[in-house]
Amino acid sequence: MAEILTEEERAALLPALEATGWRAAPDGDALRKVWKFRSFSQAWGFMARAALEAEKMDHHPDWRNSYNVVDIRLTTHSCGGLSVLDTELANCLDAIETEAEIMLDLSRPIACLCAEKAAAAAPEPPPEG
Repeated sequence: MAEILTEEERAALLPALEATGWRAAPDGDALRKVWKFRSFSQAWGFMARAALEAEKMDHHPDWRNSYNVVDIRLTTHSCGGLSVLDTELANCLDAIETEAEIMLDLSRPIACLCAEKAAAAAPEPPPEG
């Protein structure tokens, strides 16, 4: 069974992941990273490759996909927090080549491409006066 990372392991492993865009998740002992792709197809392709890596490791992420945005949260459920499995999977996911934008400010909502297109197509309100 996996064990929660020690403080020494965290100090050794987490700074390199933070440099690639991984952040502490606000809800529990977990890592989170958000990729914003140019299209749904690119997002789906990344998820397919990520799924293959996760299957090889027998360690699966919690993730959410909204059109061109992929939001991944890593934690090890069997030990109730971050383990070496999470850092290894994070490194595998980082090795998947993408042209995605890494969203570093996770404190605000991230609009997917369909929301951006809808906002751009919305009619402008009539001028006042």
